[in-house]
Amino acid sequence: MDADLILRGATVIDGSGAQRYVADVAIAGERIAGIGSFESSSAQTLDAHGLVVAPGFIDSHTHDDGYLLAHPDMTPKVSQGITTVVTGNCGVSLAPLVSEQIPQPLDLLGPPSLFRFKTFAGWLEALRAAPAAVNVIPLVGHTTLRVAAMADTGRPATDEEIAAMRAMMEEAMTAGAFGMSTGTFYPPAAHAPTEEIIGVGAPIRAHGGLYATHLRDEADHIVPAMEEALAIGRALDCLVVFSHHKLAGEKNHGRSAETLALMQRAGAMQPVCLDCHPYPATSTMLRLDRVRISRRTLITWSKGYPEAKGRDFADVMRELGLSDEETLKKLSPAGAIYFLLDEKDVKRIMTHPLAMVGSDGLPFDPHPHPRQWGTFTNVLRTLVREQSLLSLEQAVHKMTGQAAGNYGLAERGLLRAGYYADLVLFDPDRVSDRATFEQPVQVSEGILGVWVNGRRVWNDGAAGPERPGLVLAPTRKPESLH
Repeated sequence: MDADLILRGATVIDGSGAQRYVADVAIAGERIAGIGSFESSSAQTLDAHGLVVAPGFIDSHTHDDGYLLAHPDMTPKVSQGITTVVTGNCGVSLAPLVSEQIPQPLDLLGPPSLFRFKTFAGWLEALRAAPAAVNVIPLVGHTTLRVAAMADTGRPATDEEIAAMRAMMEEAMTAGAFGMSTGTFYPPAAHAPTEEIIGVGAPIRAHGGLYATHLRDEADHIVPAMEEALAIGRALDCLVVFSHHKLAGEKNHGRSAETLALMQRAGAMQPVCLDCHPYPATSTMLRLDRVRISRRTLITWSKGYPEAKGRDFADVMRELGLSDEETLKKLSPAGAIYFLLDEKDVKRIMTHPLAMVGSDGLPFDPHPHPRQWGTFTNVLRTLVREQSLLSLEQAVHKMTGQAAGNYGLAERGLLRAGYYADLVLFDPDRVSDRATFEQPVQVSEGILGVWVNGRRVWNDGAAGPERPGLVLAPTRKPESLH
């Protein structure tokens, strides 16, 4: 076997959902050279007996657009086995936008200095010129297009503004975007009607892209919001990705049975899927509507009152002697973690056949949600090892082959001879997240090695100097549309 590296005697979980088996995995250059039993050769060998080798994990929902440029080592991600990130979610992408005044929620992507790309192609060129440790699946954000095209986002776009956004969307798709995301939950896009989104997203139909959505409402009115997303998917003839699917607030706890059934019925007529993470809390900009339906609100950062970072909103409110409205005004702009989900809903969603795994982390938060550092290893620890809600094969499939199929990736997401060598090697008995809500910036345990395009980026507790990540190209259309 002509190879650079052989992982010998590994337990192979190939990403397809098929049962595990023991074999040697050989890597040559950026590809998997073979899987089988290989005699000794001049290749470097690594004893992998008792360890699992799987395809590198695909983080289906990130906000890493700017972090890839600012921190190309991507330690929060490679340390949990992630080799590919989907960027530009929730309507928020770094490009195309040049501005020093960045409204919320765009500021969740990082400081204004990162918003320096007039075109989507310009940002992709920057990523190719200074690669990160992981591959990138880029989406373009509808909110970003609105901020770039409209002086006043507090109303529906005019025909001329829609045409301007559609032209930017066409440029992005031509440059290599996989599709468009929306975030009509947020102020800069809340006034965008369905017709605007369809008009701006028209290039998706021509290019065979996908549509990912942070729904207009994830609480009391989630069903009409889902129906709107499905209508947009039909109009654009594309896959609909329901981002971080959840039911917010106590009065909606248990409704995942209803929303998942709706998705299942829709899936018989049009392509749909969802991403989610295993935590009972969400995180975004500080908003009073979320504070009021949360059991607890933890402040992640505050420009108005920096001392609030890492503290409960209720404690800060008492300390300041203010009402919740006055406290919001004092802290803003700010970010927060909201404990407003039901554990049973989270488990039901995570284990659903349509569900992929997405961290939805906010990498520049000074006190981030632990999902940025621990989502994938949390799934392996809690849902697989501790609760037996998913088999290891099922969990790996959600993180790899299933996501690769939905995003239309060629020769990735599965362990196959000739496929790209995006691999993770881990100890199934020890793999675990260490990031907590109290101490969120902590690397995972039990991830022994991570390879991206055949080059090692994580070595048993430390990031390496290699930066082999690529901007991936869509194979228009995703497999799930065939």
